[in-house]
Formats: sequence, C-alpha cells, structure tokens
Amino acid sequence: MPWRRVAAAREGRAMTARVTAMIVDDSAVVRRCLADTLTAGGIDVIGAASDPLFALERMRTRWPDVLVLDVEMPRMDGITFLRKLMTEHPTPVVMCSTLTAKGADTTLQALAAGAVSFVTKPGDGLKSFLEAGADNIVAAVKAAAAANLSALSVRARAPSAASPALVPAAHATTASGSMAQTSDRVIAIGVSTGGVQALEVLLPRLPRTTPGLVVVQHMPERFTASFAARLDAMCAIEVAEAKHGDRVHDGRALIAPGGQHLRLARNGAQYVVEVVDGPLVNRHKPSVDVLFRSVAHCAGRNAVGVIMTGMGDDGARGLREMRDAGARTAAQDEASCVVYGMPREAVRLGAADAVLGLEEIPGWLQKAG
Repeated sequence: MPWRRVAAAREGRAMTARVTAMIVDDSAVVRRCLADTLTAGGIDVIGAASDPLFALERMRTRWPDVLVLDVEMPRMDGITFLRKLMTEHPTPVVMCSTLTAKGADTTLQALAAGAVSFVTKPGDGLKSFLEAGADNIVAAVKAAAAANLSALSVRARAPSAASPALVPAAHATTASGSMAQTSDRVIAIGVSTGGVQALEVLLPRLPRTTPGLVVVQHMPERFTASFAARLDAMCAIEVAEAKHGDRVHDGRALIAPGGQHLRLARNGAQYVVEVVDGPLVNRHKPSVDVLFRSVAHCAGRNAVGVIMTGMGDDGARGLREMRDAGARTAAQDEASCVVYGMPREAVRLGAADAVLGLEEIPGWLQKAG
C-alpha cells in the first residue's frame, strides 16, 4: 500500500474545534452505534469503514484526529494496521475490543504497539451497552485526540531489566542492604490512560529487592489478569493480579483486578491487600484514590506513592493524603505522559514531592523505597 501518499492528508484538513473520528469495524451495527454515540457527544464522525484498507481510501481525502479501531477484521487485522500506521503516520487510536480473554490479550498487544486507550464491547446487548457507557467512550476519544503520541514510543527506547546500566544498581542495593527491610515498606502506583505502556517501561527496570508494590491501572475485569501475566513475563519482580488476602512483600507487584477496588491492610507486622466491591469512585473501579487513602492510613511514612499518566483526577487527593501522612510522593511529568491529567491535578494540589520523567521513576523508587 502507498502509505506515504496519505501523510499529507491530515495537514490539509479543515481546522475545527471539534474532534474528528473515523470508525473501523467489520460490524455494521457497531459502526452505526458508535457513530451515533460519538456524534451525540460532540465528536464529528467523518467516516466509517469495514476494514483498514477501505479506511485508508477514505483517509486519503481527510485524515481524522482519532481512529476507533476494531481488532478482528477481514483483509488486515487491527494490530497489523496499527503497527503500520504508527510507523508511517502516527495517529491517536482507540481500540474497540470484546470483553473476552482473547480480546484482552489482543488489546494489550495493541496498546503496546501504540494505541492510546481502548473501549470494550460485549458480545450481546451492544446498543444498550454503548448507550450506558457513552460518556466513557466519548471521553476516551477526546482524550486520545489530545494525547502525547511521542510518549508512546518510549517503550521501544527503554532498556530492559537486564541491561548493563541497571544491573550494577541492583547489585549495589543488595550489598548495601538499604532495601533489606521490605516488610514495613510499600510502593503504591496509580495510572490510567497510557499506563499499559508506562508500566511496561517502569516495572521491568525494578530489581527483585524492590519493596512490595500495589498498583491500580484503570482497566475492566478480564483484562487485568492478562495484563499482569504479560508484565510478569517481562520483569525480574513477580507481577500478579491481586487476590483478597495476598501478602505484599519485596520483589512482588500486585495489580488491582478490574471491577474491584484494591486496599492495603495490615495483618500483624505484614501488609496484605483487600479486594472489595463497592461503588465507583471518581468514575472508576478500581480507583486510585481508594488505594492511596488506604496506604496513607496503613503505611504512612513507610510508603512511597507515584501517580502516572491518565485522564481525570483520580488519585490526586489520595496522593496528597499519603504525603500528609509522611509518605514520599512523585508525579510523572507532562513531557513523558500520554495524557497529563491525573499527575497535573496531583501537582496542583501539592501532592507530589517530585515531578519526574518516566525513565527517572525507577531510579527514584530505588532510592525512595
């Protein structure tokens, strides 16, 4: 395909205050429902196509601000299309995938390949589902339009956990014993849009001597187990989806399960996690604020908190509570965030001791933890 011929199309599109989107999905019902939902939310849907090759024909005349892209399509699957697109003509992409284990795996591949975020669709009851989740779908597309695409490429530039630059630091930590007493230390991380890519940079760079981590990544159920397994294969530390009563200990990261809140608690001298149901907090379940507030209460000055890329303000007030309780805190900086929403609010509230680039956070954690 003459991919480079379409590169100038976006430059010539009419300037408008409204976000423009194109939908690429092989289901006519999905295309129609998504178009109605986005249009009602103030987004101009400038086209819809049943597969990527048809989409390219339309995009030659007018390039959208955002693509809403399905995964399984005829002639060219969404992952192949996305990888080519991000190489030839980087464009914000929101994946639209099914709530299945297979859908979760392919969505995580898409996020690693450069998609900004994703929305989920069930196998049945699609129209009512899209109507109920209209605000989230519209917000995801609008956030994608404003995303920092350059931050999505940091994954490819980051060294692996076994890189020479990182091995000496891990050895020095072990020798000094500065992290030996990990049972009383805990690191809490909150992240949303862009978080899959950010955590794939951060966690593989942490040595096994790192204090136990508890992580909230905004993600629906059925996705977090696949995400934890993907991270576990990349990391020196153990990464797992949290289960109620799991112990938090050095060299282990527990990811909040989708659709459940994660809280830190104490069992004698040890930290454990509580996985609980409850209402949405800041429009999310799991919520970063729920986690951070429990960490402030249970761990106080023995904790470290980091808020990373994401839209909205979930976690900002909880991080401030952690800082007020004596914890060391940090926020990811704007330049390395895909969406500088949650960290911006935390900085505005005075919740962060430090503002750091993504690649600075692993080293800061080794010192602060």
